[in-house]
Amino acid sequence: MRKSDAGHTTSCWEASEKLIDRRSGLANKTEEYDVCIVGAGIAGLTTAYLLSKAKKKVIVVDDGLIGGGETSRTTAHLSNAIDDRIYRIEEWHGKENAKLAVESHTKAINKIEDIVNSEKIDCDFTRLDGYLVDSPEGTDDLEKEFEATQRCGPAGVEWVDNLHLEGFDSGKCLRFPHQGQFHVLKYLAGLVRAIESYGGTLVSHKRVVGWEGGANPKITTEDDVIASANSLVLATNYPLMSKMFAKLPAYRTYAIAAELPKKRLEKILIWDTEDPYHYVRTQEDSGHDLLIVGGEDHRTGQENDGETRFANLKRWTEERFPNAGGIKYEWSGQFLETHDGLAFLGRFSDSEPNVYLITGDSGMGMTHGTVGAMIASDQILGRENVWANVYDPSRLTTQSLKEAVPEIIDSTVPYTDWVTPGDISSEADLKKGEGAVMRDGVSRIAVYRDENGEVHRLNAKCTHLGCVVRFNSLEKTWDCPCHGSRFALDGDPINSPAISPLSKAEN
Repeated sequence: MRKSDAGHTTSCWEASEKLIDRRSGLANKTEEYDVCIVGAGIAGLTTAYLLSKAKKKVIVVDDGLIGGGETSRTTAHLSNAIDDRIYRIEEWHGKENAKLAVESHTKAINKIEDIVNSEKIDCDFTRLDGYLVDSPEGTDDLEKEFEATQRCGPAGVEWVDNLHLEGFDSGKCLRFPHQGQFHVLKYLAGLVRAIESYGGTLVSHKRVVGWEGGANPKITTEDDVIASANSLVLATNYPLMSKMFAKLPAYRTYAIAAELPKKRLEKILIWDTEDPYHYVRTQEDSGHDLLIVGGEDHRTGQENDGETRFANLKRWTEERFPNAGGIKYEWSGQFLETHDGLAFLGRFSDSEPNVYLITGDSGMGMTHGTVGAMIASDQILGRENVWANVYDPSRLTTQSLKEAVPEIIDSTVPYTDWVTPGDISSEADLKKGEGAVMRDGVSRIAVYRDENGEVHRLNAKCTHLGCVVRFNSLEKTWDCPCHGSRFALDGDPINSPAISPLSKAEN
């Protein structure tokens, strides 16, 4: 398994494309821009591209490498086959809004293709068919989905009797034509070149710890640099310093890339209806192709069985793709669901008309991120966008109480960790490379023993709302089971909503 220096699993994209470092910029204590964007994934960079091309003075700030967040952990499907199913979007939002949602994902793929062509980005962009395959344990109704596509789109969806792949008896499935795929980090590298050619500024390794709205929004970094702008776009997966955690449950997802003989499998996208579901694509690699299979999702911090999840993916792959060889890469990532199947994109609220959100990717981050960039840039430029109301961040939840309550319960049950014993009773119980939560009086201590045998102790109280973090042995992180915050071994925050580090615990 490939791992980075930080101990986290590394995706096949990171292994083949160098992430971008931009440490200059924001040196002065106060700077002014037309638009300030926090987050340098596909959402933030696409927004920056559209606005810098429109001659706006734009800055993008990220606390890590450019493209080094969750965008680098995607499997990079470009699809208008909505993850939560079109018939459910129609039930929750109505026919017209469902049509607009499908249209937005279709136009997002078109926009990516347009950018690739106009900026001459060599990123393996390909148009191909996608197939939605039924599973015996599936929770989706493919008949209802087909009927919904006839009312709401996308165009050309049809039944096929089987995928006719060696070893994979898919049975009757739905074909979604004209989908897409690409190498996401090569695409982001092309966006970066274009943004800078249009005068945009990119800053990496600069953590934003606060923002203010109003007529001239401002951000503040951890070294007290302040940047003000006419508009502020929060494109950080979970929106920085917002109170949307009840609407945005966080999930971990897993992916493997197996070696495959060149051109042994035609380029297609596959999604099944299991819960958790699986998703498949291929990618060209040196000397062979890669078969990329993802799935095995679970709520962040509520399971610690990453190796089992990978084993399940391998078994699923071996049963259906006998030509697949050894596993070359394994990695995991984080995505945010919403309670009604659609992302929160565009103007934050009437009370914050100059602040914009791009969040709630719901497993479709590449297209949702692009749709969000299109909506936010249109609103900032004073142009009408027909999708804005559909994705309005201040919209009321349309999902039924019966469907919404389990997610809320899953976010609150982990608070019982405060009244239960710890994982271990003594530091002596820990082996090298292991972490666990230990009770110390009324406190909970996050304890890790490194490969040299040295013990590191942190306060296990999540700095967001006080839930007790849990150890992620795969990624070597401390993950919050309530709202999805994640922390490095030194306590540094990796994923919001938490923005402050875990404090050191006394020895």
